[in-house]
Amino acid sequence: MAGRVLEGRRIAFLAADGVEEVEYVQPREAVEKAGARTELVSLKGGSIRSFNHLDPSTSYDVDVAVAEADAGAYDALVLPGGVANPDFLRADPEVVRFVRSFHEQGKPIGVICHGPWTLVEADLVRGRRITSWPTLRTDLVNAGAEWVDEECVVDGGIVSSRKPDDLPAFCATIVEEFARR
Repeated sequence: MAGRVLEGRRIAFLAADGVEEVEYVQPREAVEKAGARTELVSLKGGSIRSFNHLDPSTSYDVDVAVAEADAGAYDALVLPGGVANPDFLRADPEVVRFVRSFHEQGKPIGVICHGPWTLVEADLVRGRRITSWPTLRTDLVNAGAEWVDEECVVDGGIVSSRKPDDLPAFCATIVEEFARR
């Protein structure tokens, strides 16, 4: 990740309470180090609480509520995992609209761990190769995806990874894909 290849780019991180801390913090640091400006988008204003596995961790201030967010104002989207976070997100129609808008505008999306649940709800996995935390395999296959057990997969503007151990590859790949598009 040499240089500031994302200079001038604006990246949305979409998360809610229960986001896995390292899956939020490390990708955000990676794209910021590459020159991007980032914003935390969530279900409502205020703050969200991250988790370290099942233990509550740090609170993060929300920059914009999803109902007021415009995908057109961003160059890319990151959906971190955690078990509760994507479950809260996928139940919200504004989140589904926001995520689908990135795809409709041809903008790249990075997603890790349980994050693909939100993509399933937005009907964005059908016909794509994708990876995730292993327990999502059946959900993704039932939604029409080809699930693979690989560190990092890129297909049709979606970068996916399985778990926190894959963060080095995921971070490098989202920076590369976000710079390319």
